[in-house]
Amino acid sequence: MITCGVDIGSRTIKVVLFDGEKVLDSAVTLSGSAPQENTERTFLDLLAANHLTRSDVAMTIATGYGRNYFELADKASSEIICHTAGVAFLCPEASTIIDIGGQDSKVVQVSQQGKVADFVMNDRCAAGTGKFIEMVAHTLNMPIDEIGQAALSSNETCEISSMCAVFAESEIIGLLHKGIPAEVILRGVFKSVAKRVVSLGRKIGFQGQIVFTGGVAQNPGVLEAIREQVGDPTITAPCHPQLTGALGAAIIGHQTVSQNQ
Repeated sequence: MITCGVDIGSRTIKVVLFDGEKVLDSAVTLSGSAPQENTERTFLDLLAANHLTRSDVAMTIATGYGRNYFELADKASSEIICHTAGVAFLCPEASTIIDIGGQDSKVVQVSQQGKVADFVMNDRCAAGTGKFIEMVAHTLNMPIDEIGQAALSSNETCEISSMCAVFAESEIIGLLHKGIPAEVILRGVFKSVAKRVVSLGRKIGFQGQIVFTGGVAQNPGVLEAIREQVGDPTITAPCHPQLTGALGAAIIGHQTVSQNQ
C-alpha cells in the first residue's frame, strides 16, 4: 500500500511516497508564484517517475501553508502534527523538535506515544526563518548552500542586534562596509537565529533528545549555533530534514487507511 505526503510550504514544495516501511521516492521544488500548479505538477511527475497513477495511491495528505488548496489531496493535516509524525518515525527517541521553515519557526514537545504534547510557534516576523537566511545569502552574494560551512570556518562572531529582518539587512550592510568578513557576519546571523528559536522554545522547555527539522536544518552553521545556545551538543538533524513534514503526512495517511481496513 502506497501513500503520499505533500508539504506545501511558503518557499518549497515537498512530496514523499511511502510504502509503510520506507520512503519510496521524494521530490522538492520551489513554491514559486504559482504554488498550486507547481504542487500538482511535482506530485504527478513523481507518480509518473515511479510508474504510478493517482489511483495507485491509497491516500494523499497535504500539509503546510498551502494544504487547503491542493485539490488532488484526500485530506489535509496540520504541519505540526505531520512534522511530529515524521520525527517519531525517523528518530523515535526524540522528545523535542525544533523546526525552522521558510517563514516561521516552532518548537514541539513530543509525547512518549510520538504525538504532539505541546508547541509554540512564531509566524509574525521573518527574522529567524529560512527567508531571512536566504536574504542574508543574497546580501553577501553567496550561494545559500555554502553559507553554513562558511560560518563554521570562522572562530569569530559579531552581534546582529536588530530584531526586524529589514533592519537586520541594513545592519549587515553596515558591517560589510566596516570590513567585517562575511563568515564572521554569518556566524553572528546564525547565532541571532538560534537565540530567537531557543528563546521561543524556552516557553515550553527543552527536554530529552532534541531534533532539528525543516529546510534550515540542512545548514550546519545554524545547527551548530542552536547546539551552542541550548548547551546541548547532541542535537541532531535527520537525513533530509526538509522532507520531515511530507513524510509525516504520508505516514498519517498510511495509518488512516490501515485503521479503516
